[in-house]
Amino acid sequence: MSDLKTDLVHIVRLAATEQTEDVRLYAARMVRRYRSVEPDLALQLEQCLKSSPARGQSPLRRAEAPFSAAPLPVDEDSRLSLLKSFEIDAKAEEPLLPPELRLTLLQLVEERKRIRELGAKGLQPTRSAILVGPPGVGKTMTARWLASRMRLPLYALDLTAVMSSFLGRSGGNLRAALDFAKRQSCVLLLDEIDAVAKRRSDESDVGELKRLVTVMLQEVEQWPSSGLLLAATNHPELIDPALWRRFDLVVNFPMPEPHAVWKAVRRFLGEDSERFEAWQDILVKAFTGVSFSDIEREINRFRRALVLTTTAPKDLVAELVRRRAEELDSTSRIDWAVDLARADLLSQRAVSEITGVSRDTIRKHLKSEASEEGVTKTGKVAAV
Repeated sequence: MSDLKTDLVHIVRLAATEQTEDVRLYAARMVRRYRSVEPDLALQLEQCLKSSPARGQSPLRRAEAPFSAAPLPVDEDSRLSLLKSFEIDAKAEEPLLPPELRLTLLQLVEERKRIRELGAKGLQPTRSAILVGPPGVGKTMTARWLASRMRLPLYALDLTAVMSSFLGRSGGNLRAALDFAKRQSCVLLLDEIDAVAKRRSDESDVGELKRLVTVMLQEVEQWPSSGLLLAATNHPELIDPALWRRFDLVVNFPMPEPHAVWKAVRRFLGEDSERFEAWQDILVKAFTGVSFSDIEREINRFRRALVLTTTAPKDLVAELVRRRAEELDSTSRIDWAVDLARADLLSQRAVSEITGVSRDTIRKHLKSEASEEGVTKTGKVAAV
């Protein structure tokens, strides 16, 4: 029922903006989506489409194409598409986000659902947002998830096609891509926006790149409320200051916190999660300060090794711990070794071999901790 309501709102929005062909395409998608779960509804929709066929191809055939009836813009010389298109994915996986960040993003979805209430107060929904954070923390995944929650198609700017080798062509390509997206009800992602919106005070850049910044300033400010413009960057310091003021919202993505790392480990292990059950706390410790994409890459390596070799989960974890220990300074490495020994999953000898911290040092720290704990307990008893 929730999906039906969302589809109804979306198709009315398209109809209200007189996007007739997009209404037909969306209805055709509904036929396919509901054919197995709501066959009567699917049949009625299909009959409606057939009773008033579009010129040229039938709606059901055209529904196999990208959401917009118009062809994607291309570079005149290479004929490469300036945009990558993604169909609406109702099953897009939710990114692992801190609670406050998740609430901020969900408000963008809620604004689209209550656009009439906002309009009654003279307000528009958020039209643009820039996602800021290090690589691999979920910015691109968040764009796909937001598009799925809004039930809007997603387009992403293809920088390799936009940045033409011909002087003056890149600005035209960028404007053509943005103009196309502005005519759709869609989410547009400008990934690595720092590549086309560098500070104009940067003397190393040619005039062509500075013209791209001017195009961006104009387009972001005039973006329609029928869609959502998302930009993403790993290098906020490179972006022209004037552009920051044009975005309605700045969203900062931190490195994963321990609880998010634990969830990521569980998610990426999938059906192999039980085999690593005893090692998950150690994995969380090992992946602290690591991006989601790096965690996924490492865990996928684990899972491939389990399929192709006789390597045990314990050995895979030990090898990871050894590599992580090599990256730590002396004090952090000792703390790391003591944590591993305290977990009691590996012998002190094994911990020493893996981390390079002597067994005597490990014992000394464990004994010191035990003594401090004993003093604390004694003090509590005396107080009672």
